[in-house]
Amino acid sequence: MATGDRAGNGTGGLHLCRVSGVPVLLSPSWWLGAAVVVLLYTPLVGELLPGAGVWASALVATTFTVFLAVSVLLHELGHCLVALRLGLPVRRIRLFLLGGISEISRSPPTPFREGLIAAAGPAVSLALAASTGVGWFALQPHGAVWLLVAQTCVANLAVGVFNLLPGLPLDGGRMLRALVWRLTGDRHHGTVAAVIGAVVVSVGLLGWALAGILTEAQGRWLRLAVCVLMAWFVIVGAVSEYTSGRRERWPVGAELRDLLRPVLQLPAESPVGDALLAAAGRGVVLVRADGIAVGLLDGDKAVRLAESSPAEPAERAAEEVRPETVLLDSESPELVLQRVHGAAAKQFLVVDGDGKPCGVLWRSELRAAARRHGTA
Repeated sequence: MATGDRAGNGTGGLHLCRVSGVPVLLSPSWWLGAAVVVLLYTPLVGELLPGAGVWASALVATTFTVFLAVSVLLHELGHCLVALRLGLPVRRIRLFLLGGISEISRSPPTPFREGLIAAAGPAVSLALAASTGVGWFALQPHGAVWLLVAQTCVANLAVGVFNLLPGLPLDGGRMLRALVWRLTGDRHHGTVAAVIGAVVVSVGLLGWALAGILTEAQGRWLRLAVCVLMAWFVIVGAVSEYTSGRRERWPVGAELRDLLRPVLQLPAESPVGDALLAAAGRGVVLVRADGIAVGLLDGDKAVRLAESSPAEPAERAAEEVRPETVLLDSESPELVLQRVHGAAAKQFLVVDGDGKPCGVLWRSELRAAARRHGTA
């Protein structure tokens, strides 16, 4: 029900399958969510299917929970496949207590791509609602099969519409952020707008749940449980997005050259232990005999390798230099940030107009500078 710009932590849960190379995991919290849905939905099934016993109602409720999980998975696959199509790696898909998340390894570099990825999930859910809606009206309006088809249609419609609400971390919030980003040229302004939207969405959810209780609506306790959980999910997700967004802005008053480590070029075959000693806080470009840069020395990898095999070539502890990890020293801060957000790398080689290395920018040091000096 949401896309994530950063990879998550932990194992993530039970491995179900892989789709286009992306693992699909069932989080431990999903079982809790499934138990709650079955517990609260079983009495409702008994009301909708007169004569059905408790166990038959529980079986229908359990089947519906599985259908709902499959629907959420298809929703997330919409995000995942579009992201992969646009060249953004997806670490995994997780199904959890409140739905699902596609963990995209890096932020979309443009508002168009963010909006397109965000829109893919609700589009899948609404398509599922339309297809099951045909079955709903084609079947005779009685029996467990009719009820399952009808409720799956309603559930997908609810998932699609809910995710279009304009608040982070919902897809509608990401679409709002993309729109404001496009209009203002600043992703953070879009994040602020979508966080405000999240507050409005959360208040609306709690108000709807309260209205159900006051009017004694059918399924009001299920509505209350879902609305409270969703409101909590939206607020926590919005705060996380806002905090992350502030870390990813440009430090006030800083120039790109102020954030660079001096650069040192070493032969790629240099012993990794010697390369570490020579680095001394500098960025190290490892160059082959033919003059081609093979990578930047990754300090963490180099330390681990040097502990066991200090004479191994430093190339074995290199982070590859790719076109997207090379920055021009003349690029604006906004463009540098966009390039950094769009690449899965810890460090970036900065070159001048003639292609000569003039420094190395570390993602972590850019974030640290933003925390120390504030953001523009």
